[in-house]
Amino acid sequence: MTYMSKEGYEKMIAELQRLESIERPKASAAIAEARDKGDLSENSEYEAAKEAQAHLEDKINQMKMAIAEAKIIDTSRLSAESVQILSTVVMTNLTTNTTMTYTIVSENEANLREGKISIKTPIAQGLLNKKVGDEVDITIPRGTIRLRIDKITID
Repeated sequence: MTYMSKEGYEKMIAELQRLESIERPKASAAIAEARDKGDLSENSEYEAAKEAQAHLEDKINQMKMAIAEAKIIDTSRLSAESVQILSTVVMTNLTTNTTMTYTIVSENEANLREGKISIKTPIAQGLLNKKVGDEVDITIPRGTIRLRIDKITID
């Protein structure tokens, strides 16, 4: 089971519909076009189109499984007392004195450009169940960072 926001669930449904209604027909058309070019035994364009279709179908199947296993979190039941999934956390890196803001989301919703990190990342794992004012040492691939939690909100 994967916990996610309603917004993340709806985005996933929309992406699945796009893949099935737009990308799947494009992949089939590319195969048909390559097939029309003659001998399939030496047709690299045909092989590439078949491979692209296989990757697309795999992605569609993975998304269907993720949707089937999704559990939408009711944000009205969440508390900003401590860090949990869907918490937005403002924290200070005590080594560099820089402020960072991240929202902790499911793996499927993670998008660093939007400030959304997967609950499975070392930073999210180190923050879980911590409260405002807590200082934590978190081991990341580049070493250990010391963070202070300044604010927790649920959006």
